Amino acid sequence: MIYRSKAPLRIGFAGGGTDVSPYSDLYGGAVLNATVSLYARAAIEPIAEPKVILEALDRHIVCEYDLAEELPTDGRLELLKAVYNHFSKNYGIKQGFRLYTSVDAPPGSGLGSSSTLAVALTGVFAAWLDLPLGSYEIAHLAYRIERQEMGMAGGKQDQYAATFGGFNYMEFFRDDKVIVNPLRINEAYVNELESRLLLFYTSQSRLSASIIEEQQRNVKSNNQSSIEAMHVIKQQAAEMKEAMLTGRIDRIGQLLHEGFVYKKKMAKGISNSWIDEIYDAAMEAGAEGGKVLGAGGGGFMVFFCPDARRSQIVQALSRFNGCVQNYQFVEDGLKQWKI
Repeated sequence: MIYRSKAPLRIGFAGGGTDVSPYSDLYGGAVLNATVSLYARAAIEPIAEPKVILEALDRHIVCEYDLAEELPTDGRLELLKAVYNHFSKNYGIKQGFRLYTSVDAPPGSGLGSSSTLAVALTGVFAAWLDLPLGSYEIAHLAYRIERQEMGMAGGKQDQYAATFGGFNYMEFFRDDKVIVNPLRINEAYVNELESRLLLFYTSQSRLSASIIEEQQRNVKSNNQSSIEAMHVIKQQAAEMKEAMLTGRIDRIGQLLHEGFVYKKKMAKGISNSWIDEIYDAAMEAGAEGGKVLGAGGGGFMVFFCPDARRSQIVQALSRFNGCVQNYQFVEDGLKQWKI
């Protein structure tokens, strides 16, 4: 028997960063995101030997350990081991197994790849151990493992986006309270968004933790410029929700641009000269807005493109040695099965 799971990556449209404590604890956060046809996958194959074999297929890394309640921290495949350690300590794992993972985007992509993998891992262990965990429970558990048990800086939106799937307006409060509001967006509007939005990988990944830690320090130190920018970004999530629900597609490009302007005020590392050069090239070629995805500093960017200018924008971006990523929006979140 093999147990499998997959969870989709996401594009964050507005509100990103307001899902990070302490801002969400003090002021409440709001984010609008949507999942796309890029996935994190995990599979567990039980074996007779008392071994734990971890393999990240996309990174060509294999680690093998004796079956134990807790696997050691040695700097290799730490997320896989953290999820195993949690389930081993809390539910008991007495059988050896192979765990395979892969992600359709590299770490530091800005599409929530690490947190989405945490969801896929949580889901596959829950399936193997036959644990009746609901969507909110899986998302919160993935968040707890990654943010609290591993101590990795970051927000909450990625785990919930990967678990629930689709277009969602999410609200974040103190004490890790999260409310996911699924949006019923007209299919024609979704198709139009796919036609207008261009997803571009800059070819540079980044470590989001340092950017997020600076953002957290700015809130703790009552940096008014950073906090006011986050207030605006949170309000834009509500405006983005209204634009998508009512079919005001042209407004989305403007909101992306305005959001990127304010996002750069949240922390110094969100943008840099390379990202600004890419952004300016796209805008000069005809893009009506865009932003860097995730915490910033590299990874993927998204641009809002008029049909007549799309090819010119792609051509303008070609000199940056990145690549345009094909995708579709997807409604389903985490899936688990066995075969």
